[in-house]
Amino acid sequence: MKMGKGIPLKDQDRIPWLCNLHDILLRDIASGQHVVLACSALKKAYRDVLIRGKQCAPLQCDETGKDKQPAEVKLLVVHLSGSFEVISRRLLKRKGHFMPPELLQSQFDTLEPPSAPENFIQISVDKNLSEIIATVMETLK
Repeated sequence: MKMGKGIPLKDQDRIPWLCNLHDILLRDIASGQHVVLACSALKKAYRDVLIRGKQCAPLQCDETGKDKQPAEVKLLVVHLSGSFEVISRRLLKRKGHFMPPELLQSQFDTLEPPSAPENFIQISVDKNLSEIIATVMETLK
């Protein structure tokens, strides 16, 4: 709702959502599913929450189960990289999306591109969709 009103999200807005995504990943993986999650985990800390859950969150989601060993998710981050100009042009073409183009600069300002030792690949958004998919699938083999 905030983004729809043009208000950039802060850590306290994102962390509970990321903790919930971590729990969904754990549940689906435990049931034997292969999972693809698309989201803007812009900071390393956000990606850490997706992997380890609330135990590594800068702002705790809740206090239940804090004595348990944290359950980790094996995660491959696919970082789609592109210039502000290219992404801005694409964003302006979207219709009915919750994020207004005016928030793009705040997304770039927040972005911490993945780096070692994170498990990631970087793919340019200048590639076509089939090339992006092929690169991801080859990496997952």
